[in-house]
Amino acid sequence: MNYILFDGPVRNALLPFTFTRPVADILIGIMTIRQKWEMYLGSTTTTITEEYLSEKYPMVELEENVMINASFLPNYDLAELVSDLKTNQAIFKGEEVIAFYTSENQEEVDFDTYEIIQYNDNCITVENTWDIFSKNDAAIREDFNFLTEDRKSQPIPKSVSTIAPENIFIEEGAKLEFVTLNASTGPIYIGKNAEIMEGSVIRGPFALCENAQVKMNAKVYGATTVGIGSRIGGEVKNSVVFANSNKGHDGFLGDSVLGEWCNIGADTNNSNLKNNYEEVKLWSYEIEGFAKTGLQFCGLMMGDHSKCGINTMFNTGTVVGVSANIFGTGFPRNFVPSFSWGGAAGFTTYVTKKAFETARLVMGRRNIDFDEKEAAILEHIFEETKKWRKD
Repeated sequence: MNYILFDGPVRNALLPFTFTRPVADILIGIMTIRQKWEMYLGSTTTTITEEYLSEKYPMVELEENVMINASFLPNYDLAELVSDLKTNQAIFKGEEVIAFYTSENQEEVDFDTYEIIQYNDNCITVENTWDIFSKNDAAIREDFNFLTEDRKSQPIPKSVSTIAPENIFIEEGAKLEFVTLNASTGPIYIGKNAEIMEGSVIRGPFALCENAQVKMNAKVYGATTVGIGSRIGGEVKNSVVFANSNKGHDGFLGDSVLGEWCNIGADTNNSNLKNNYEEVKLWSYEIEGFAKTGLQFCGLMMGDHSKCGINTMFNTGTVVGVSANIFGTGFPRNFVPSFSWGGAAGFTTYVTKKAFETARLVMGRRNIDFDEKEAAILEHIFEETKKWRKD
């Protein structure tokens, strides 16, 4: 069977992270949504997404296909239902479609003609940017159980101080000495060739993905995920850092999400709680205004390729778009459009030529090419977000 993940109606609610990727490639827990589905189904997947992303994330359609709503995270029961789908069958949860069968020759999908299978059990969904960190606890636990089932962890080094070591799993090649791991509050997963430097103190749930790094004397609270090749230091709480990003110095990052290729300057801090303890509102690209989150704790949402200088201060509930460069004293406003250059004193446009030069250097350090596909995606985002920039 051929499986295709589609963005669904939540794409705009997940901006700025879906400016540069399909919903399926959002990281939550230990893996991206795509990686989860592929492991549960034992099959590769392709994607239906925005046209400007489709060259990097193409769709492959075969004679028989199952379309899967990427905002739903799999579990054993749901994956079994999806893999068993037959002609003219669809899985719904309430009014929302989870997956449906379609054939190459099928001209349209009319669910009125389908056999509807209702899925009534619980499953994790990602429908808003803040779900990425607020549901990360549950996602880490599910991924940990799935990835470690019937497997044996590498031995915990003798110099490591642990609480609840049975909830700690270390992959091959990981390095850690003279650190403290408290897994009584949730599982701790340390990926292949990852490193935790001396003096770090970590409370689960926590996921350190392949080749990621925790710097010396870091303080990490769950539920936190550090993506492939990323680095964290200082104090981090309940945050998700996508692949290849750096928050390597002192400073606080809490209840936040960083996209890919981000860099956080030394001693940067974000607020995750308003002084009056009121509900946090976040900039919404859907309504082009600030939307209620229902959360008291909510920090920084930063899109891919964005960076900030040393001692940057972010207010509670700040949204930063793609490829923004923030620096200077004071608090920048709590919505920074993509390709903005500046800070509290004001912003100008970060022109694509300069942004691309930086992206090429940053990605080159990880031996990844900034190619024409990447440039075309960022050019599209530059034009799409122009209306929010004020020079």
